[in-house]
Amino acid sequence: MTFNLSEMNERISKESAFITSIKSEIGKVIVGQEQMIERLMIGMLCNGHILLEGVPGLAKSLTVSTLAKIIRVKFRRIQFTPDLLPADLIGTMIYNQKTGSFETKRGPIFSNIILADEINRSPAKVQSALLEAMQERQVTIGETSHALDDPFLVLATQNPIEQEGTYPLPEAQVDRFMLKVIVNYPQKDEELDIVKRMARNVAIPEVKPVIKATDIQRARALVDEIYIDEKIHRYIVDLIFATRDPKAVNLADIADLIHYGASPRASIFLALAGKAQAFIEGRGYVTPEDIRAVIWDVLRHRIILTFEAEAEDVTVEEIIRRIIDTVEVP
Repeated sequence: MTFNLSEMNERISKESAFITSIKSEIGKVIVGQEQMIERLMIGMLCNGHILLEGVPGLAKSLTVSTLAKIIRVKFRRIQFTPDLLPADLIGTMIYNQKTGSFETKRGPIFSNIILADEINRSPAKVQSALLEAMQERQVTIGETSHALDDPFLVLATQNPIEQEGTYPLPEAQVDRFMLKVIVNYPQKDEELDIVKRMARNVAIPEVKPVIKATDIQRARALVDEIYIDEKIHRYIVDLIFATRDPKAVNLADIADLIHYGASPRASIFLALAGKAQAFIEGRGYVTPEDIRAVIWDVLRHRIILTFEAEAEDVTVEEIIRRIIDTVEVP
């Protein structure tokens, strides 16, 4: 099958028009945070879950809820707390006295977009229940498995500075998230705009739906068709292998700083995110710049550092930077 680049670019130009509409509508409520908004759209286009990490007050929850209104899908916000039970999340069996039988009461997980607010405040049992939903896209209530709606996207938030009373997510759980996005403080001019907008006793501006679930499904099918060259595939694998064997790419000085490198899931997600980045940019092919743009969010929660790295105050971001600067670009 011959790949027609001009035809693909034309299709993407037509089908990706909603990206501009989404950004415009979100801009009515959210000031700045372009990177977070783009990463949310990458997760939407790739059917991948996203973990948002940042201090309180950076509009993480507001951005997610606003995005759900724009997409016209079912949305539920779940506040994770230490007393939350798995049944509060997925549902349970209720005895009906009239019929003399048990009936299934579905929980809030049966929605299209789930905002798992402060996910690290829930105990391990709740995290495990969410794990099945994220990975299998189904939940089990009693002896029956129930398929979740499509699209199904978990957008979780966690606070990095308040650790008392929290249950850190295990590596297996964190690895289920396609991206881990660090949400930073706004720029000075952006915060000035925020103050002018929000420091008033007025309601948050209303946004209008611009796409439906079927539009997302159609866009995902087109993202799958975006061309990714063999050289880009090899570049992705080289980057991931450098996290496992730094000595092979002349990075022997960081070999003792990495306890575990990224898994093959990282390679898969890096390729998918690269395609989605190309779609957002309006291109029918993936470039090395697309891969380098998304690699931070794909890898930062998949590289486990050693105690030596922690003692030397070496961060995952520094390791990723060294790898990007060293691995040859095609």
